[in-house]
Amino acid sequence: MGQSHTKHVLLIVTDPAETNTIGAMFNNQGQYSFELAHAESLEQAEVYLGLQSVSVVLLDMDGFPRDSVLQATRRIQAAAPKASIVLLTDIAGESTAMRAIEEGAQDYLIKGQIESHELLRTMLSSVARKILEEKLFHETNRAQITLECIGDAVICTDLAGDITFLNPVAERMTGWSLREASGSPLAESFRIIDAVTGDVAADPTQTAIGHGRLAHLPANCILTRRDGHQVFIEDSVAPILDRAGNPAGSVLVFRDVTVAVTLAQKLIHLAEHDALTGLPNRLLLSDRLGQTIAQAARRKSIVAVLFLDLDNFKQINDSLGHPIGDKLLQSVTRRLQRRVRVPDTVSRQGGDEFVMLLQDLQRPADAAITAERILKAVAEPHDMGTQEIHVTASIGISVYPDDGLDAETLIKNADTAMYQAKEHGGQGFRFFKADMNVKAVATQSLTEDLRHALDRNELTLVYQPIINVKTGAITGAEALLRWTHPTRGSVSPEVFIPVAEDSGLILPIGAWVMREACTQAKAWTDMSLPPITMSVNVSARQFRSERFSENLSAILDETGLSPEYLDIEMTETALMERAYFGTPALKSLRERGMQIAVDDFGIGYSSLSYLQVLPLDVIKIDRSFVTQTATNPGGAAIVTAIVAMCQSLNLRVVAEGIETVEDLALLTSSGCDEAQGFFFSRPVSAGEFVKLRGMQVN
Repeated sequence: MGQSHTKHVLLIVTDPAETNTIGAMFNNQGQYSFELAHAESLEQAEVYLGLQSVSVVLLDMDGFPRDSVLQATRRIQAAAPKASIVLLTDIAGESTAMRAIEEGAQDYLIKGQIESHELLRTMLSSVARKILEEKLFHETNRAQITLECIGDAVICTDLAGDITFLNPVAERMTGWSLREASGSPLAESFRIIDAVTGDVAADPTQTAIGHGRLAHLPANCILTRRDGHQVFIEDSVAPILDRAGNPAGSVLVFRDVTVAVTLAQKLIHLAEHDALTGLPNRLLLSDRLGQTIAQAARRKSIVAVLFLDLDNFKQINDSLGHPIGDKLLQSVTRRLQRRVRVPDTVSRQGGDEFVMLLQDLQRPADAAITAERILKAVAEPHDMGTQEIHVTASIGISVYPDDGLDAETLIKNADTAMYQAKEHGGQGFRFFKADMNVKAVATQSLTEDLRHALDRNELTLVYQPIINVKTGAITGAEALLRWTHPTRGSVSPEVFIPVAEDSGLILPIGAWVMREACTQAKAWTDMSLPPITMSVNVSARQFRSERFSENLSAILDETGLSPEYLDIEMTETALMERAYFGTPALKSLRERGMQIAVDDFGIGYSSLSYLQVLPLDVIKIDRSFVTQTATNPGGAAIVTAIVAMCQSLNLRVVAEGIETVEDLALLTSSGCDEAQGFFFSRPVSAGEFVKLRGMQVN
């Protein structure tokens, strides 16, 4: 209570004799410590209170008319809101004193019955009460403001379940004001139903009160507002306990989760369906196929899985663009759905791959009939608005139980049969046969060996010089990957690079190639050799990876190679796949100092318009253009035209596959900047490359 600290007291008395009487009581304070000041009028007191903080104001009521005591009390409160007020009155003014306490005074004493000790004790207790009142006021006010400001709705009830409080959020969500709902049963304003069953949900407050613990509404609960509008809500209900720990009511806190529930439902749908076509995806197909297999096992029926892949879809997508490709996939989707029965499932696996689940078949031939019907439907012209597109498909078929007893095996075997259909020219179907797995197993074995190639140090880089056609000087090196397996021997890049692409291993392998090439390029610059550029091939899958630019920057920082000495090579196809949304990434690489090169120009899109769109630096003419010039009189003219056009766009031109003096003469006459090929050198080790540059490293 702070009894050891001096408390300032202001005595407001108009009668001098009363002043002396009260003042004398302060002479013997004992354990108390008060300092007394005196004011003869309310006005004088207000001036004093404006200058000095006091703990207690003693107000002699006899100095004021009975009807002005309350006003005086209010004026003192206004002047000294933290001071406690103790009234001095005679017995006749006791009722007025009681009213003053209701207005904010803390206590009163009957004059003529006051002893010194009682006066001092009363003042001290009044100070304590004032402190508690202030604390309670602030806590109550803080709680009230909190309840009104929080984003959640709050409803309080008494023990009978009648509403005692709603905050503004609860008023808005229920449509009932506190004035209207107060005293009414909770169920009248808080109407909730189970979203699954549609039944009225149980009152959660009764659970909280009855068991004396936290309770919750059932999942998927809907609140029906006063106007009939419905929202999903979630809540918690806690009992309100009295001092004895017995339930006295409840407090219910709830919030509108309609957006979250709707989003969750959308996410569930997206997780199980393809975004482009709306078809079930592989996750949902696998679940349905598992259920269908279980039913077929009980019914002794046949289930067929048809794996469909469009023939040459990539060429259509590349030449006409992704928007047209997407429309074609949607058109194919509609035709597939019309060619299967209602119980069957059409799903999209990704890209241009679709899987159909046919259930309750009598014989495998039924699947063949459906496959023929689908192939015919897909082959019919697809109207794209401004043009018609013709596309065919290949289908592989696996049958339960002969070709597999689970979803994964049936889909895998149908996929294998589909590739067999493609190898036989496409636009047809094949049933799965056991020997089809031989090739698939071989590919898988190669994939597993390649997976460990990095760890076992089986991968190496060789470097092919890039030559300035006019001076004959080596101006660059192209890093080329080689794989030497302990039992397979030297594995051709034409064999293992597609496997790396399909399996995703191209990402760690590509990162290793980039780091190794940059490390070697930095080592050459540290030898004080004339600077040259290092060209590194980047696949479409690498470039599509989210952290490609970040990882590339990290490699440059790690190796210390200046970005100006690094050329990033990508094929036309890889660049055009990212033409719409990859341009910023390309610009970012160039802004850092790297150069972007188009590799194998002429065998992809063979389109020149994108040269003006994409941020490019180098065009590498594919070797096929050079080798054909000897037999094709128009070949030389084409090469010359390409070189002239690229140079007009300030693009450096490198010719690949130079093998003869005639090839070099053609490029020299056409104005080509640089060249590479066996005529100059085969790809060599780093040490041999240094020798080619005229320096022997000991």
